[in-house]
Amino acid sequence: MAQLPCVSSPRPLLAMPAGRWRAGVRARPNAAGAGAGRGRLRATAARPVATAVQAEQDDGEEEVVVEERYALGGACRVLAGMPAPLGATALHGGVNFAVYSSGASAASLCLFTPDDLKADTVTEEVPLDPLLNCTGNVWHVFIHGDQLHDMLYGYRFDGVFAPERGQYYDVSNVVVDPYAKAVVSRGEYGVPAPGDNCWPQMAGMIPLPYSTFNWQGDLPLGYHQKDLVIYEMHLRGFTKHDSSNTKHPGTYIGAVSKFDHLKELGVNCIELMPCHEFNELEYFSSSFKMNFWGYSTINFFSPIARYSSSGIRESGRGAINEFKTFVREAHKRGIEVIMDVVFNHTAEGNEKGPILSFRGIDNSTYYMLAPKGEFYNYSGCGNTFNCNHPVVREFIVDCLRYWVTEMHVDGFRFDLASIMTRGCSLWDPVNVYGSPMEGDMITTGTPLVAPPLVDMISNDPILGDVKLIAEAWDAGGLYQVGQFPHWNVWSEWNGKYRDTVRQFIKGTDGFAGAFAECLCGSPQLYQEGGRKPWHSVNFVCAHDGFTLADLVTYNNKYNLSNGEDNRDGENHNLSWNCGEEGEFASLSVRRLRKRQMRNFFVCLMVSQGVPMFYMGDEYGHTKGGNNNTYCHDHYVNYFRWDKKEEQSSDLYRFCRLMTKFRKECESLGLEDFPTSERLQWHGHQPGKPDWSEASRFVAFTMKDETKGEIYVAFNTSHLPVVVGLPERPGFRWEPVVDTGKEAPYDFLTDGLPDRAVTVYQFSHFLNSNLYPMLSYSSIILVLRPDV
Repeated sequence: MAQLPCVSSPRPLLAMPAGRWRAGVRARPNAAGAGAGRGRLRATAARPVATAVQAEQDDGEEEVVVEERYALGGACRVLAGMPAPLGATALHGGVNFAVYSSGASAASLCLFTPDDLKADTVTEEVPLDPLLNCTGNVWHVFIHGDQLHDMLYGYRFDGVFAPERGQYYDVSNVVVDPYAKAVVSRGEYGVPAPGDNCWPQMAGMIPLPYSTFNWQGDLPLGYHQKDLVIYEMHLRGFTKHDSSNTKHPGTYIGAVSKFDHLKELGVNCIELMPCHEFNELEYFSSSFKMNFWGYSTINFFSPIARYSSSGIRESGRGAINEFKTFVREAHKRGIEVIMDVVFNHTAEGNEKGPILSFRGIDNSTYYMLAPKGEFYNYSGCGNTFNCNHPVVREFIVDCLRYWVTEMHVDGFRFDLASIMTRGCSLWDPVNVYGSPMEGDMITTGTPLVAPPLVDMISNDPILGDVKLIAEAWDAGGLYQVGQFPHWNVWSEWNGKYRDTVRQFIKGTDGFAGAFAECLCGSPQLYQEGGRKPWHSVNFVCAHDGFTLADLVTYNNKYNLSNGEDNRDGENHNLSWNCGEEGEFASLSVRRLRKRQMRNFFVCLMVSQGVPMFYMGDEYGHTKGGNNNTYCHDHYVNYFRWDKKEEQSSDLYRFCRLMTKFRKECESLGLEDFPTSERLQWHGHQPGKPDWSEASRFVAFTMKDETKGEIYVAFNTSHLPVVVGLPERPGFRWEPVVDTGKEAPYDFLTDGLPDRAVTVYQFSHFLNSNLYPMLSYSSIILVLRPDV
């Protein structure tokens, strides 16, 4: 039998100086408002496992000796353990537990059976010896035995409780290990625990020494980022509506059953909205609202169990395996998976929030604090993760590595990523760089030119080939689009692309030149810093803000159903209702709206960079003008499969064909920014672009290895126009896309009935190198041999 890992410790396993461990600890009241609704764990349920006896040495002095310790009725031995790796690690013969806490004076490992967890009762509590079970600031213990496989765990810490000093140690709380790989609490989404408890006790899964999942040879797809078409998806919302007709709606497995839709749509990358463990009932005890979007993480290693069909059965392992199934089956269909990660704040909120995990373990390490313990709030959600603290940045990198190596995800989108560039609490250049810096005046939260966390992620050998996408701003006013520290590997959600495209497509003067830059991949943002077009993730709509349909239907937001008197959500949406407010409008307005939605999608697909669109925009999903639907678990956030079928011959068909066209055109996903060798700009007449303030027309031709050459034009004026096409002797221009036409003639496919007749109707224009465009329309023509 192999030697137990704990035996290698240079410290004696049995000897312990007197007075180093206190068998009893005094309970302290929780923070004001913290943990509301959580029942106190009954101390009588915890069985002590350490026994001290006095022995007389030869010299007559007394020494305190600790007898061998056992847990779970003698079924498991309690040994010293190892300080690394952090978390619960299944090893030969048992499980090693290790957790970082720089300020705790005492700690204990709390073990639960699933039934005891439901009853808010600790099954057994294992006190940790400060001499044997603590190395530096890491508490650790090895539990030898095979009785832990179906059990759960947490920690109890003692120490100073002084919020004004940033300390929240409270022995009345059992907290979740930040490194737990699954978190178990409530089993059913949206259903409180008994007694309407929205914050029942949580505990981590104790891992098995073997894997129960078959990857079936899964390997990374390794797409170049320039070739991606990204689909932003809410996992639950994708299949929760009754019209999805899935066996397990709103789950990882339910989403798998609809992957063929994404394949048909031409999507090859899913960007998953948060799937880490969060509490959807976070607001429920005080209001009717749900935390639907999930941007309020409890644990960053754990896939949310209530998104799995198995819930909390198997101590959360079922959720892990279902998430792995989601990734494996996506890869089988040629679809990569990117996770939206929220390393900017947690669900613990400000000083009034609950003590769940990080706060009760080491508040001053994990959160950005002011000198008197106040929480900095660069996230807008009550606290700010202390990302550039050495311990925290190591935690984040460990987490990312886990999702890549164990869960096979292909990349990450970092929510409010600018927070990761801010200086941590008690910023100290010696602590970060190893030596003092001349004139260093950096204070907490100051943006750093070379933030250590971003540096670590960028140069990590395991994360070297994954996609890294920054939402390059935060709620504290830091806006870094085009300037995010990148090491030539970071891409960005291009918010400037969104704003410029919205302005130009709705006909605002003064944006023709900026729109042209968007079409080229935003070189004004990325070229000087050495980045490429594919470092720009282009989008018009995302989960926050108007949907594509609402963008052309509403001038104003309608967020009263959020319960905040319409104060929440963005006020400056750059939207246009096309002449009448709301869904019920005249036929001419509805037709214009259809054109505008197609215009936006054409723009996305012909722009250099990486196109991304939001779930449901392919069929025109509406949220009724609500641009901040974070709190609604119902139809407004659900993908409407019935609506998609109703529109199958209309917008959905157009979007599907446009993504296919983009993939067919080598020139629409270039490795580098286009130059005049293959790109030429045009105005109403060929070769004469109009970059004036009043211009509402942009056109270009692009040489293409597969299509020969393509002509693309956008007329965002309220007036129609006849445009002159560039002459190409021996060739003729043939229309493919015209958003001014009704479906199915908005996109002419080879198998379309009467296609030849449709093209012939324009032959008198095309023979003269002309083409008529309606107001607010876009066209794509391809060059064909004139035979």
